[in-house]
Amino acid sequence: MSNEELAYDFSPMIKVYKDGRVERLNDTDRVPPSTDPKTSVQSKDVVISQEPAISARLYIPKSTTTSSPQTKLPLLIYFHGGGFCVRSSSSAKYHSYLNALVSEANVVAVSVDYRLAPENPLPAAYEDSWAALKWVASHSDGNSSEDWLNSFADFQRVFFAGDSAGGNLAHNMALKVGCEGLAGVNLIGIVLVHPYFWGTEPVGEELTAPAAAREIVSALWRFTYPSTSGSDDPFFNPGKDSKLWELGSVKVLVFVAEKDILKDRGLYYSEILKKSGWKGVVELIEAMGEGHVFHLEDPTCDNAVAMEKKIVAFLN
Repeated sequence: MSNEELAYDFSPMIKVYKDGRVERLNDTDRVPPSTDPKTSVQSKDVVISQEPAISARLYIPKSTTTSSPQTKLPLLIYFHGGGFCVRSSSSAKYHSYLNALVSEANVVAVSVDYRLAPENPLPAAYEDSWAALKWVASHSDGNSSEDWLNSFADFQRVFFAGDSAGGNLAHNMALKVGCEGLAGVNLIGIVLVHPYFWGTEPVGEELTAPAAAREIVSALWRFTYPSTSGSDDPFFNPGKDSKLWELGSVKVLVFVAEKDILKDRGLYYSEILKKSGWKGVVELIEAMGEGHVFHLEDPTCDNAVAMEKKIVAFLN
């Protein structure tokens, strides 16, 4: 067997070779925590669990060092995207994005670094995200291991957010909060940016999308979650979740992009959530002329600036 024979090829994200090697493409841009020279936002990395390996990058805005007396700030838990198999809380684009968002919104943020498939197939990312949330919640009495959370975070004003696979995580974690509770935490809202949802039956313009494009979406899901029941797994298709109405936040903000194959899933999610019996308010915003996670690729474009302003208002 040639060591170049491929078992899986999800370019431009990831390749897995038959000899077991995993090659993550365009995914080497890691940056350390810092004090951001532009915004004065401070960040640091914390270990949540050694085994399994779960960590997070924490962010605090400039106001935490300049305001006296210190008022506690909304707490944002962020889940990065990357199809559950690439990217990290230390990826340069996410680090830059959160520096800007933390500064503009004046919030404390925790960017979760969960384990990735295929080395750690799903449901590992869901388990890690929940473990991270429980670790964050352990600070709600102001008396746990991480001083930034003890001192600056308002646990009565908590939000989850994420893009793509991170949007999927944010939804599923909010659902778990609604079903099981998270002691000490009042989850107000979730922000889903181009969420990675799917389903067996096409919705909206998926009916006219190329079959190959649709197959890639479902194949990537099966690759990252080999034991899944398929594209109608409730983790992947919220429309098949009988507990959707228990979503644990009072408001939801969904962003979709016109040229994103996942667009209609975001639209569909908003519709089924309204019809589920959930008592909250959902708002959907579509960026015309844009593709998947355009705001990370071009953060200064008009639509990305408009998105940030909308999220800032939502968090405050």
